Amino acid sequence: MKAGRRNQVKLARQAFLKAGTNAYIDRRRKKRDFRGAWIISINAACREQGISYSQFIKKLKNNKIELDRKVLSEMARSHPESFAQLVKEVAK
Repeated sequence: MKAGRRNQVKLARQAFLKAGTNAYIDRRRKKRDFRGAWIISINAACREQGISYSQFIKKLKNNKIELDRKVLSEMARSHPESFAQLVKEVAK
């Protein structure tokens, strides 16, 4: 703590409340950032297979395949052959 927040109760309380507010905001921002990162990795893997991200997601929904973006991203990174097979299945 700096600039008097260590010794002055009012400033310390304000700093504490501001820290809590920022923590609340950033917990939500973290979810948003992770979702964006998952979408980017799925999109890159889909482009390698010759399909766009939006077409891939639409075809997944039409085929009633309920895999979330986190799982799809992990599959694209860790098991690219399985992901390629999934893309071929939904692209039919």
